[in-house]
Amino acid sequence: MQMSSEFENPDHFLDAEGLRCPEPVMMVRKTIRNMAEGETLLVTADDPSTTRDIPSFCRFMDHTLVAHESGTSPFRYLIKKGL
Repeated sequence: MQMSSEFENPDHFLDAEGLRCPEPVMMVRKTIRNMAEGETLLVTADDPSTTRDIPSFCRFMDHTLVAHESGTSPFRYLIKKGL
């Protein structure tokens, strides 16, 4: 499997594997709160609910979901912090 270049060199990394809803999104929120606008966060998670919750969180909080891989676990999400 080839690693997509868009997931390389994020500003921050969050390993949420093994955590269950609502913990992954709560950790994403806490991590993003301490980031500067425009910085990126790579999240890995294995809870299937993150495939719904993380994109919804990004839309609601005006962050950009730059890329995601949710076909097989662990799922990966690259988030760019908005305002």
